[in-house]
Amino acid sequence: MYSLILHVKRSNTELQKLVFSSATTLSRKGQNFTVSTYLIESLGFTTKLAESISKKVSFEDQGINPDSVLTLFRSYGFTESQISTIITDYPKLLLLDAENSLAPKLKFLHSMKGASTSEFTEIVSTVPKLLGKRGDKTLSVYYDFVRDVIHKCQVLSHSSLPQGNLENKIRNVTALRELGVPQRSLFHLLVSRYQPVCGKERFQESLKKVVEKGFDPTTSKFVQALHVVYQLSDRTVEEKVDVYKRLGFSVEDVWDMFKKWPNSLKFSVKKVTQTFETLKKCGLTDEEVVALLKKNPQFLRVSEQNIASSIETFLGLGFSNGEFAMMIKRYPVCIGFSAETVKKKTEFLVEEMDWSLEAVVSHPQVFSYSMGKRMVPRCSVIKALMSKGLLGSELPSVCSVLACTDKMFLRRYVRKHNDKGLVAELMAIFTRVHKACLEQ
Repeated sequence: MYSLILHVKRSNTELQKLVFSSATTLSRKGQNFTVSTYLIESLGFTTKLAESISKKVSFEDQGINPDSVLTLFRSYGFTESQISTIITDYPKLLLLDAENSLAPKLKFLHSMKGASTSEFTEIVSTVPKLLGKRGDKTLSVYYDFVRDVIHKCQVLSHSSLPQGNLENKIRNVTALRELGVPQRSLFHLLVSRYQPVCGKERFQESLKKVVEKGFDPTTSKFVQALHVVYQLSDRTVEEKVDVYKRLGFSVEDVWDMFKKWPNSLKFSVKKVTQTFETLKKCGLTDEEVVALLKKNPQFLRVSEQNIASSIETFLGLGFSNGEFAMMIKRYPVCIGFSAETVKKKTEFLVEEMDWSLEAVVSHPQVFSYSMGKRMVPRCSVIKALMSKGLLGSELPSVCSVLACTDKMFLRRYVRKHNDKGLVAELMAIFTRVHKACLEQ
């Protein structure tokens, strides 16, 4: 449908085969006709439109009979307006053998799908490129998809959409489908009138940029990137890149962050700068903030208030500024945990288990572990072992107890004992506490 799709899916050599000179002529009724003249006389196209289309096709082959193509469309009930739309969007159809190439496809779709003539002509004229598909199965799948999209758009409400948006949406969504974007993502794009698929030239430009950045069409990031690129002008993007450069990022860093999290380019200059300065208040140097955001660009969405609140929470629990900075460097998502979560888990580890704050700093991932499913059941086993004097005088490290899988934990602290009675007792503690916590 779009030149971009040809660009992505075909080599330059193949692409050149579709582009022809408008100077080639067609012999018709003993006269020589240029492509543009034919379109003006046969379909009433404006000179500007006809000349534009003539740059895409030629009647170089003497066996071409475009009249038979137009006659065939009329025989299936297509209106003159629909035929004009079809040829405008997919002029290559004029080059096909109407009887042997085009007619079988129209016959198959019209007879096999059981659609009314009006529905059939609407679907084909909306996305005429489906007639370029080969094989009945492929043609059928493609036709059904376009029909479903049209129906979904109509259900969403014609009245709420500006004139022309339906056609743009169908065309653009179909283009995305050809690139491999999952259907679940495609239908989501149809919900809002403010989505990028409402556009035309802008959509094509945005899609090309996203493809060139190397995004995988089968992932959700592809659609996210399309949203972002569509909303931003080239000048705005340059301004945002310049802001990152002034903060110490390279241009490559900026685009790497964009690939990790496309929304990284959506934030205002003020927001990016404020977040950068606020992260420095956590005790991080400029270089450390750059490293943190390169690895976790999602932190750009964390508000200054939340960061300040996080600092206050950790310092209030006895952590030093240096320890807080160390935890952020080791596990940046610490900033995102609520004050209640941080306080509850710190008090459990320090007051109930007697680990030091330094031990928590060494493995800040503990703040993401479930109290009921992991921390309490395992620590109950450790306390039982300590009470029996089976672990010596010192607690094992936080990482040794909490960072491993359940299977590894049980092997390390329960099943290794030769006393079957002890193993059964420890397993009972682990299971009972685990179940009790889940039922709370």
